[in-house]
Amino acid sequence: MTVSKTNRPGFDRRMSKDEINNCPMAQWTGPVHVVRTNDELAKAMPRLAGHTLLGFDTETRPAYTKGESYLPSLLQLASETEVFIFQFKDLGLAKPLRDILADPTIIKAGVSLDYDIRELKKISRFKAAGFVDLGNLAKRASIKNHGLRGLAAVLLGFRISKGAQTSNWAKDVLTPQQIQYAATDAWVGRKLHQALQQLTMNKDQT
Repeated sequence: MTVSKTNRPGFDRRMSKDEINNCPMAQWTGPVHVVRTNDELAKAMPRLAGHTLLGFDTETRPAYTKGESYLPSLLQLASETEVFIFQFKDLGLAKPLRDILADPTIIKAGVSLDYDIRELKKISRFKAAGFVDLGNLAKRASIKNHGLRGLAAVLLGFRISKGAQTSNWAKDVLTPQQIQYAATDAWVGRKLHQALQQLTMNKDQT
């Protein structure tokens, strides 16, 4: 779903929370693979091979007590046709995943990437390459919303749910709601990168 620039109430100013909430809801409806074991990881890697654009996100168990903090529990990567959710509890940040995160030929598109990368490096060191922060692209395009939810409304014309955001991402078995939420965030990251690239191309042609 896309909307024309003239129909985007938030393109030249910050789209309000009420305007975002008035957009229709959308979510990822394709295949989602939750990867917990090394065997599942080995099956997932060939399916990610050859992709040059992946939606990227992480999820971390929320902390409610002062001084309490947690490392990321999940890494989500979205291709055009499927989404992979990697659980770190047993896998850790395995080498095949570090290789993707360090590959400059694979664009990993998401928001607030500096924080995500810094936290992932606390699990296992890697040299980050190929990351594109959508908030930075939005600023260069003079878009006033820089978060994932706001950008989805401005550029794609829909809103995404934040209902599972503060759930326990470290649990052994994720709920269907958690899986849907995590997959949607990664999918939207990829869609937004494509929309921002198209916007840049259109500007260059005018």
